[in-house]
Amino acid sequence: MRLSIDDSDLAKALDELAVEALDRLDFGVVRMDRAGQVLAYNTAEAELSGLAPTGVVGQDFFVQVAPCTNNYLVAQRFRDEDELDESIDYVFTFRMLPTPVRLRMLKRPDSPHQYLVVQRA
Repeated sequence: MRLSIDDSDLAKALDELAVEALDRLDFGVVRMDRAGQVLAYNTAEAELSGLAPTGVVGQDFFVQVAPCTNNYLVAQRFRDEDELDESIDYVFTFRMLPTPVRLRMLKRPDSPHQYLVVQRA
């Protein structure tokens, strides 16, 4: 099965993938628990950000990994909403040159995970 950032049931598909399978995707995936702690940080996202997964897993994504997302557009949406499937154009600015990306924020009420999916714009 080949996944795309635009797949209608992407959150469910990502929930079913082992961490190793996330590394085979051609777009960035940050799997977090409901509090924002990084559980998985795939290869595509590591290449985009320049951050090694070993240094990111276990960290609070919005505070320690990507504080440029700790705002009402991204982090607050995850905090406020029990269910989320929203795509936005965004610019990452922390620890890198300004990098335009497309973000898809995913959260399902029946899942212990939430996802930030990233594709370079």
